[in-house]
Amino acid sequence: MLFGRTPVLPTPEQALKGRPDPAFEVPDRHTVLGNPLLGPYPEGLEVADFALGCFWGAERKFWQTKGVWTTLVGYQGGHTPNPTYEEACSGLTGHTEAVRVVFDPSVVSYEELLKLFWESHNPTQGFRQGNDVGTQYRSAIYTHSPAQESAAKASREAYQQVLTRSGHGTITTELLPAEGRPFYPAEAYHQQYLDKNPGGYCGIGGTGVSCPIGVARADGGA
Repeated sequence: MLFGRTPVLPTPEQALKGRPDPAFEVPDRHTVLGNPLLGPYPEGLEVADFALGCFWGAERKFWQTKGVWTTLVGYQGGHTPNPTYEEACSGLTGHTEAVRVVFDPSVVSYEELLKLFWESHNPTQGFRQGNDVGTQYRSAIYTHSPAQESAAKASREAYQQVLTRSGHGTITTELLPAEGRPFYPAEAYHQQYLDKNPGGYCGIGGTGVSCPIGVARADGGA
């Protein structure tokens, strides 16, 4: 079932056991922004978690955005504690490839980050993103507050309306609280991968449909 043509999320009983501690170390600082990858973060900053396909290109979209303090990639929304990349890609952990975005809300709003999120991928594809197929490529938003949850739901509804008018299908994005869904940082070589490998693979691509939320689109983008 888990290795068939159609990807299927594992149940907690089917998921890999994992481990109590990470199997690798995470770098101290962001190679582009120069700030620490792991918390605690400076007072006044907020955290947002997004999954929009292969996390290499997704992370670059956010680190190029003005007001973003740091970014890191990892695995979220699954069952296996402290998974490795190979385990996540097996489809047997239940995680999706996610980007953690630490941002200054006085410079860039959560709504602007949502706009960038929606416009940077196709959120109607289920367990895939373009040619990347698997449960680890599913679209997701994991919220850190009631305000984030409300904004994310409103943006999903608004974007669905314009997608429908443009002939696209139903949004399949997973929208759940981050609480109880730990973010496990990925291996060192995945962090800021496209900064280390400028010509590396980037499977990120949107629908071409603008999302009607926020006052303006955030600066940057690949």
